[in-house]
Amino acid sequence: MTAFVAGATGLTGRAVVAALRQRGVETRAHVRPDSSRLADWQARFGALGAEVDATPWTLAAMTATFRAHPPTLVFGLLGTTRKRMQAEEASYETVDYGLTVLLADAAVAAGARPRFVYLSSQGVKDGQTAGYLGARARVEAHLRQSGLPWTFARPSFILGDRDEARPGERVGASVADGLLAVARVFGGRKLAERYGSNDNETLAQGLVRVGLDPSFEGRIAEGADLR
Repeated sequence: MTAFVAGATGLTGRAVVAALRQRGVETRAHVRPDSSRLADWQARFGALGAEVDATPWTLAAMTATFRAHPPTLVFGLLGTTRKRMQAEEASYETVDYGLTVLLADAAVAAGARPRFVYLSSQGVKDGQTAGYLGARARVEAHLRQSGLPWTFARPSFILGDRDEARPGERVGASVADGLLAVARVFGGRKLAERYGSNDNETLAQGLVRVGLDPSFEGRIAEGADLR
């Protein structure tokens, strides 16, 4: 069992690398080759027994990597933020959609057939096209048509010690969790489990668990499945 983690330096990604290594899964953690912290990530992930992969984000380069090191699991944990979009000229189209699709296409082109565990989002619906949720809906559609086995994870708010502050997300999660707690009291247990927030480490354990579970192939993992 080998895993390739794209988005390994993010809040959820770094926890997924740790969770995979805890289970003894051979893990390649992808870090952008131009990252100013490449050496730091090599030390951090190396201490976990994971190998850092710095393949450039091109279809040819990623295809070559998958041919040389065929994974059995690919974790697509890529995403950007409005702050980064302003600073780095990134977008939901180029990062959330474009890089994830490139990753899937490279696996297909390499002749590999890994299970693609995709971190989507609560609120995604078929046919959406615009914004954050639209990008994720289109990724899901692409993966369904790719021929790769897949598992989609749709958690609600993801909390944890981020590199950048997101006060709005914390407030939103706190309000939502409070309302869901009330709903639970009045019989809305399933609703609370589906829409409640996740901390990054619990979510990472859930992602690895459903990724390793054959029964989740071709299924959507909701919030309750990821706790």
